Amino acid sequence: MQEPILQVGIVSGKYIPFILNKPYQTENGNTFVNEQKVELSENKILFNNKLYNELILKSNDINKSFILPKVKIGIDFHWERIQKEKFQGDLKFIIEGNNITIINIIPIEQYLSSVISSEMNANSSEELLKAHTVISRSWVLAQLQNKGKNKNKSPFIINQNEIIKWADREDHENFDVCADDHCQRYEGITEDITAQVKNAIAKTTGQVLKNKKEICDTRFSKCCGGMLEEYQNCWEDSPKEYLKALRDNNTIYMENGNLLDLTYEDNAEKWILSNPKAFCNTSNQKILSQTLNTYDTETKDFYRWKVEYTVEEISQLIKSKTNIDFGTIQDFIPIERGKSGRLVKLKIIGDKKTITIGKELEIRKALSKTHLYSSAIIIKKVNDKFIIHGAGWGHGVGLCQIGAAVMGEYGYNYKEILTHYYPNTSLSKIY
Repeated sequence: MQEPILQVGIVSGKYIPFILNKPYQTENGNTFVNEQKVELSENKILFNNKLYNELILKSNDINKSFILPKVKIGIDFHWERIQKEKFQGDLKFIIEGNNITIINIIPIEQYLSSVISSEMNANSSEELLKAHTVISRSWVLAQLQNKGKNKNKSPFIINQNEIIKWADREDHENFDVCADDHCQRYEGITEDITAQVKNAIAKTTGQVLKNKKEICDTRFSKCCGGMLEEYQNCWEDSPKEYLKALRDNNTIYMENGNLLDLTYEDNAEKWILSNPKAFCNTSNQKILSQTLNTYDTETKDFYRWKVEYTVEEISQLIKSKTNIDFGTIQDFIPIERGKSGRLVKLKIIGDKKTITIGKELEIRKALSKTHLYSSAIIIKKVNDKFIIHGAGWGHGVGLCQIGAAVMGEYGYNYKEILTHYYPNTSLSKIY
């Protein structure tokens, strides 16, 4: 297998300015450099006073790069913002709906050097960087391997009693992956590509995790809250034997000699309200700085946290986020929990309507102006308030980035980190 070339969707809009730092050529040989723009006109791409159905700009310069002044990152999450970003590689412009989409065409190892620097601090420990390089490579190659398989499968279960959705059943039809957290953070060379990152890429080039003969769909999240979740409780009902529930620790949290079953409500409440030992239960700023980029450090309370709403606030919030008028919210009833204690289904009871929603991301979106940190929550009504206690940051499936950073500091090598978070896998070099 040769190193794949990826097409990464970056930004869409009706008018997009950009800067070419080196000369780029169109397919007919015209050369452009410095400040440029594309805009939608007659449902085509208007560039340099010419209309295109599709436009590709390429450069033979080894140091080629381009700048997009306004890229939205963290879309719909609590860290959403606009930033100026710089990318290597070539550009492709296409029409998607009523917008122009810019696609970056780039070799996968170059793409990975950016992902690793965007997902975490590029000066992180070598073992963490190597582990994350392997799983980021595995994840994107798994998406290519599985592209189109879910095309005719519905991501929704909707009836008068239930609205159950999961977010990643649809492939990106016109490019391989996007540049935001929906896929993997990819901010080009906006963040420095350090010697540590280059070293991690070089030492793991072409390495992936496999389960039997298939490349693993290696999911990851920021902080699991002490217990990993299973794949099918966040996405389609297709369990994966390498994305299992397990303690993020080298010990097991026991209750009367048995592993605490967090699918039971009493156990989940006990777990979420406690402060159990775990790799990701750390306040060590040296370690946290490895996985939290500048805007991530704004999130302080990720292992255990609390949110409060008045009844009026949460009633209005849920109405605005779901477009359903439940009336005044009376109560929340947990219907199903995953093995990490994360809610898979939650019944919302209003004085006008009662509906069960899921899966975890839909619950997180319904109960926050952006997203709750996770769905490992318990909800208590106290007087005129609903108090939400929560655990972790993200879906909790696969590698826990903060936990992996702690493991690296404790002396675990990257293979041991991968074995911990992805049991039943083997490391394989495929190019």
